[in-house]
Amino acid sequence: MSTITVPQYLNLQEDCYALHQAFKGIGCDEKRVISILGHRTQAQRLAVADAYHRQFGEILSHRLKSELHNNLERAMLLWMMDAAERDAVLLHESISGLGTKDTALIGIVCTRTPSQLYIIKQAYYNLYHRTLEHAVDGDTSGNYQKLLLVLLKGNRSEILGVDRQLAMADAHALYKAGEGQLGTNEDTFIHILATRSAAHLTTVSQYYLQAFGHSLEKAIQKETSGHFENALLAVVQATCFPPRYFAQELYKSMIGVGTDDSSLIRVITTRAEIDMLYIKGEFSSMYNKTLEHMIAGDTSGNYKHFLLTLVGGA
Repeated sequence: MSTITVPQYLNLQEDCYALHQAFKGIGCDEKRVISILGHRTQAQRLAVADAYHRQFGEILSHRLKSELHNNLERAMLLWMMDAAERDAVLLHESISGLGTKDTALIGIVCTRTPSQLYIIKQAYYNLYHRTLEHAVDGDTSGNYQKLLLVLLKGNRSEILGVDRQLAMADAHALYKAGEGQLGTNEDTFIHILATRSAAHLTTVSQYYLQAFGHSLEKAIQKETSGHFENALLAVVQATCFPPRYFAQELYKSMIGVGTDDSSLIRVITTRAEIDMLYIKGEFSSMYNKTLEHMIAGDTSGNYKHFLLTLVGGA
């Protein structure tokens, strides 16, 4: 469930005028901008942007980019995009330039449904004039690359029903491919984890625990390593129980010295309108502190205020 609170009555012209006033003069009234755009749904934000362009003859995202700075600017610009465009931009950033930002690459490709990936791939091509598969293929390697490309093909089933005999067979196949032999048959892990439905994988994980005494995640950690391990774990965790996976992502972005603002912004802007309420509940249960409390202690200024607004804490 979404954590975005929306006023009962909305008026596009009033929103546009208020934003225009917030931009006037020396400096920007950032709190005013947050109070408007942080309390609008995606459809409403896109409508405001369209109305602003018609009313004042300038692109709202361009004005926001010139008025805001640093992490607040980045978070707000991502927030103003539609979901597929946002993911496409984040993926492009993760695989362009020197090195690969694998946390973001895994955090999107391994957690989106086939239907979502299809739209993301279209958005990516429209923005960057090459396929996402080509970009990923050129920036990754080995079994990690193979897993990502299979996921991007979008062949994962979205059927809700579960064939329990097949699920039991898959659990035993995963054991035989990993813990049940010397070495690991990575292709079996890729085939099962990248093509079975969410409901099916949840059942496979349950059968694995019952049959072999520990979780499928532990088996993956034992049998694989590096980015391939992280990607497989993301597939299992985000497919079987997304709130827990994203709660872990948020916690890792803030724990220790410094803050991984890129990951913090990515998770909050992409999940606020989907399941942030459940993520918050899981966060509190897992870490014995609220997400709002941790954000408040790890960020500052209007950037903090904006993030807290998106997670329903301001």
